[in-house]
Amino acid sequence: MLKEIEGIIIKETPYGETSKIIQVYTKEGIISLMCKGAKSLKSPYRATTLKFTYAKFIIYYKENKLSLLSSVDILNSLSHIKSDITLLSYLNYLTELTVQVVKQTDANIYEDYITTILKIESGLDPLIMCNILEIKYLDYLGVGLNLDACISCGAKANILTIDGDRGGYICSKCYQNEIIVEPKTIELLRMYYYVDIKSITKLKISAKVRDEINYFLNTYYERYTGLYLKSKDFLKKLKN
Repeated sequence: MLKEIEGIIIKETPYGETSKIIQVYTKEGIISLMCKGAKSLKSPYRATTLKFTYAKFIIYYKENKLSLLSSVDILNSLSHIKSDITLLSYLNYLTELTVQVVKQTDANIYEDYITTILKIESGLDPLIMCNILEIKYLDYLGVGLNLDACISCGAKANILTIDGDRGGYICSKCYQNEIIVEPKTIELLRMYYYVDIKSITKLKISAKVRDEINYFLNTYYERYTGLYLKSKDFLKKLKN
């Protein structure tokens, strides 16, 4: 039967001499599609079935089998992201991270992922948007942050700093020579978790606070998630 799906192509695999199979991340999960003749120079699918194409796809849907692509209607070309190696690296990392979260939990995180990508495409700071999505994914990965109290003693008052190795907020009594972050960093970390990504229209965060949050999340991910993503390593090298 014919079916319309919205999604973004996250992988291309050659099939034979002229065709390929694409994987599309959708609200319903990851769907594989056969694209007959898509590698042919004259094929209308040649340009519309490339990785990171965000579109509506009309498909001949076959439950539990490989579905067949019928047509593609581009929703957003993501031209701003694709013209910048740094932005493209963020897209690649967020996609790889999202796929890992979906595979491990079957979580329905499509809206948060797509909205984050579109916010980056619109010109919002890619590092901040990336960190917001990263912190929202922690619950799905089973290592959510306690943003209400000191990670050591449970005190809700006199929070002094945050530390990725220790796993969260640290109060003045439990402080053990960790780096002291800006008070705004502690405040915004909580905001990152609770904010509705769709509601974000502008970002005014100092470079120091932005980098402190990113450092915390990088350390926390490395210590507690067990994920190793090559795209993250490349992004770090590019940033440095």
